[in-house]
Amino acid sequence: MRFSVFKNTVLFPIVIGIVLLISCGNLSKSEVRSLKPEVYETTENNPVIVGANQTELYLPLLKGKRVGVVANQTSVVFKAGSLEPEARSFSHLVDSLLALQVNVKKVFAPEHGFRGQADAGEVIKDGVDTRTNLPIVSLYGNNKKPSKEQLQDLDIVVFDIQDVGARFYTYISTLHYVMEACAEQNIPVLILDRPNPNGHYIDGPILEMEHQSFVGMHLIPIVHGMTIGEYAKMINGEKWLKNGVQCELSVIPIKNYDHKKTYSLPIKPSPNLPNDKSINLYPSLCFFEGTNVSAGRGTDSQFQIFGSPFLNAEVFPYEFTPKPNDGAKHPKHKNQLCFGKDLQQTKNLSTLNLNWLIEAYKNTADKSQFFNNFFVKLAGTQTLQQQIEQGLTEKEIKATWSEGLEKFKEIREKYLVYP
Repeated sequence: MRFSVFKNTVLFPIVIGIVLLISCGNLSKSEVRSLKPEVYETTENNPVIVGANQTELYLPLLKGKRVGVVANQTSVVFKAGSLEPEARSFSHLVDSLLALQVNVKKVFAPEHGFRGQADAGEVIKDGVDTRTNLPIVSLYGNNKKPSKEQLQDLDIVVFDIQDVGARFYTYISTLHYVMEACAEQNIPVLILDRPNPNGHYIDGPILEMEHQSFVGMHLIPIVHGMTIGEYAKMINGEKWLKNGVQCELSVIPIKNYDHKKTYSLPIKPSPNLPNDKSINLYPSLCFFEGTNVSAGRGTDSQFQIFGSPFLNAEVFPYEFTPKPNDGAKHPKHKNQLCFGKDLQQTKNLSTLNLNWLIEAYKNTADKSQFFNNFFVKLAGTQTLQQQIEQGLTEKEIKATWSEGLEKFKEIREKYLVYP
């Protein structure tokens, strides 16, 4: 097993110049929402520069090789020097690599697809990208792990997807299977790292392996506080891949980043996370996906509101009616009036909030119908549901997590690239 993190000691100014001149008009307005390009998204004077923008470090690793790319709509290279939102100054990584004469053979697409338009849970089909004519191999649905045949014409696989730092966000499960498949075929994996917008805290119950699934594969808490690159190092180092195999792994690190920096995503990481508030609330509100309560799918406030027809309207006076839209063709409680709470003006969280879930359970019409089988998969344990049903408070529940979190933090420390 070999792992390396590249330092920015080699400069290829000509290459940089080519990359910065690449056209950027490939994403739709609905996919872009930030006022500034990603390389400027930082509260400090030094800009955060994502791995994909450091072409001088990874282009030499790809030249002359047959390349596969695991990517979606967030896999972009940003052009520095423009703060105008209308400029949309970025290019998709795949387009950039092709323009630089890299031999990209195929694209692997995670949940929501290569261009990020599919519903959560929707089966993604293989196909051809109409912009590049490259074959697209789905890694969501029946084929979550690249097959030997799908990898046989590749010399290296590049992984570049923006994550949001929650165990049940399936991009890290895709990462696991890509690493595992490549390790089995002796194909190196190169990760272009990106910041974790929820990287400033760690919280939640540790997964119990009897509840392992695609929305929870590893012995980690719900909010893990790691970037994709750091997380890949942990998967490798802890030998979580099948039969303990280890992947030949390299990471292009983020410049000027630490876990406490506020980081705003300029491109939606998935259709139902439209803005910073939804991303911040997602780890807490995703629990509702395992209940009869809507987390706002089918509205314009996804993961910023919650409600259901079964909640007490006097306790939850906020009203909304889910309707089919982009990313939610069949939303929960479609066309039904829901009573709930609007969280759009709440302060940003630095911890999981269980009080909304507890409050909803206490005020639902039929408690026996509140939880569904998906809840245990999301929580990674049966205990949380039992604790809520028994009437434990948030403080009492979180006290039971403390030992597991401390052990996880000790393991996590070994794999951190950033302070």
